[in-house]
Amino acid sequence: MSYKTLLVHLDDSRHSAARIAVALDLAQRFDAHLIGLYVVSQDLFQPFFKLDDSVNPSTLEQQHMQRELSAQSAFLDAAQRAACNVEWRAPPGPAIETATLHARHADLLILGQRDPEDPASYVARHFIEDLLMESGRPALVLPYAGKVAATIGENVVIAWDGSREAARTLSDSLALIKHARAVTIESVVRLGGDAAHGEPPATLDVSVFLERHGIRASFSTTPAVAGVSTGATLLNRVADLHADLLVMGAFGHARAQERMLGGATRTMLESMTVPVLMAH
Repeated sequence: MSYKTLLVHLDDSRHSAARIAVALDLAQRFDAHLIGLYVVSQDLFQPFFKLDDSVNPSTLEQQHMQRELSAQSAFLDAAQRAACNVEWRAPPGPAIETATLHARHADLLILGQRDPEDPASYVARHFIEDLLMESGRPALVLPYAGKVAATIGENVVIAWDGSREAARTLSDSLALIKHARAVTIESVVRLGGDAAHGEPPATLDVSVFLERHGIRASFSTTPAVAGVSTGATLLNRVADLHADLLVMGAFGHARAQERMLGGATRTMLESMTVPVLMAH
């Protein structure tokens, strides 16, 4: 498997340039077509627009057009320097529904964690979560804090619990982790659980699966600690191993028009310290 169509979400935030750089690097690595999808908040009651609440609607529309042109220019200029085959899209319509429709025709999405200190990074409530859950496509989500390594996927941690989501994400990550220098299969287990008598079920099978794809992996089993969430434990292990990519399944569902995420998924989307490849 290889990624032949990539889609990077673009907006007016200060982190958009970092996503472009990562997306162009991946496009070069996989000789892929890259779509730059410009989708921003359309909610006049959100913080980004409160900066302009004394301005009339026509002026707001002019400002929006200027920001869009600036984002387009930054994307196309970077693509030209990288000599990549790219496409710019700025479709109208509701943010989540529109982004989901375009995302479904890509092999991999490159998204950015929302930065609470940057109002322009807000697109819609549960924007990243809804794209993950509804698009049916894997997403590489970049953290807003720190500097993302230019060569993502050299030291990889795979969060494994034997679930459908974990298996799906592992399969979707193969192209990205195929040339990793180090791959660790990490399981967080509770005392008295599956790991009480050795390796977690199917962990060895996962290793064989990866080896048949030319990927050598090592095992790591970390006992769950009372009061420490699975997500926090995984983040600690990522730091311990100096990993530059975490691969994990995304858990969640819609309930009474409210997005309900699994604990580890929510922790990652709120507190990630390295890029996370997720799929549902």
